[in-house]
Amino acid sequence: MTTIMSTEQEPPILPVACGIPVDYEITKSPLAPLTGPDLTVHAASGNVVYKIDGGCCAASPSSSCGRGRTKALCDAAGSPLVSFLLRNGEWRAFKGDSLELKDTIFTVRKASASASKVELDVYLRDGNVEDPKPSFRLKGNPFRRSCTIVRENTIVAQACLLYKLRKFVYWRHKFRLTVYPGNDHILVIAMLVTFFGGSRRAEMGNCICCIFGT
Repeated sequence: MTTIMSTEQEPPILPVACGIPVDYEITKSPLAPLTGPDLTVHAASGNVVYKIDGGCCAASPSSSCGRGRTKALCDAAGSPLVSFLLRNGEWRAFKGDSLELKDTIFTVRKASASASKVELDVYLRDGNVEDPKPSFRLKGNPFRRSCTIVRENTIVAQACLLYKLRKFVYWRHKFRLTVYPGNDHILVIAMLVTFFGGSRRAEMGNCICCIFGT
């Protein structure tokens, strides 16, 4: 999968993809956002590699983006890699700590939803041009922490609860993400944030007032 580039001269905003499947363990804080990040992403070594912080309802610096709920995907040190804005049921992801329309990486729109299954389409953006066809589809059940990310007919990544001998090892606050070879890990995690960060509650004006995690 091609890594998103801001310009031809600049380095990629997302790291080079690995050539082997990689597993991450993702932990959801039961008290988020009061005591720390909403989600913490651990490598196989147990080290924290990424954090997802849920922000407050805020106005975007770009008037075209409007007002909505924000989140941020950060590295282990807390530096923002990708920022998110949820407005009118639509997620946008931006480079770094920006919420400017010109820094949009992708937009996520609902394809279908039922009590047991949700499908979202992800549209990558190159400069001011958004791909008219979805680049990825996310399918699964947020409540059960299951999500499959597909590009055309290829599985990019899968998230699921941890199992052992056909039994749950942990409750829903811990689950596994497997990223398959040739895919950008930060882009995958960013898309996963939008899948598990959706709201099942009503909007109050233009402000989404849900806490991350259904």
